[in-house]
Amino acid sequence: LEPVFRAGETYIYAPDITEQQAHHAWMEIPARTFVCTRPNGELVGTYYITANQPGLGSHVCNCGYVVSAAARGLGVASAMCRHSQEVALATGFRSMQFNLVVSTNEGAVRVWGKLGFSVVGIIPEAFKHPTRGYVDALVMFKHLHTPTVAPHEPQRRYSPMYGLIGSFNAASGKRDELIAILL
Repeated sequence: LEPVFRAGETYIYAPDITEQQAHHAWMEIPARTFVCTRPNGELVGTYYITANQPGLGSHVCNCGYVVSAAARGLGVASAMCRHSQEVALATGFRSMQFNLVVSTNEGAVRVWGKLGFSVVGIIPEAFKHPTRGYVDALVMFKHLHTPTVAPHEPQRRYSPMYGLIGSFNAASGKRDELIAILL
């Protein structure tokens, strides 16, 4: 997390965030946090999943993903996103929304689009990029079920995946499962 947060190019966290603050934001606030490793144990990515809103909006989840620099371009983000969609459905979420995808994060925008997410909103100059100044942020959304109204996208099913993802349960403070995903 540290290199991504320090770069200040894709997440809203202050580049000088402390380790304790980052741990709280990534491991304690979300409902669940997952880590993705290579078979040799090298950490290559992590993501969290949580309700996007409380109460009557809690059927929509939100996720955040980080891939290590060494693993970028290898499909880790795609694999984690597919896994998160399976977890979301199994947990009872009906859809997934990314609230602030920085428009200059072209890799993420491309991957989320390929995985069926649509841009449902643009927030002008919502992110202060360290080198590009104020840039737009995108709100991206995907139904994870067959909507009760006319769908704006086809429902997709995903094939089995390979690799390791471990889940950290903030409530218990323990890893509670390992799941195979594609690296």
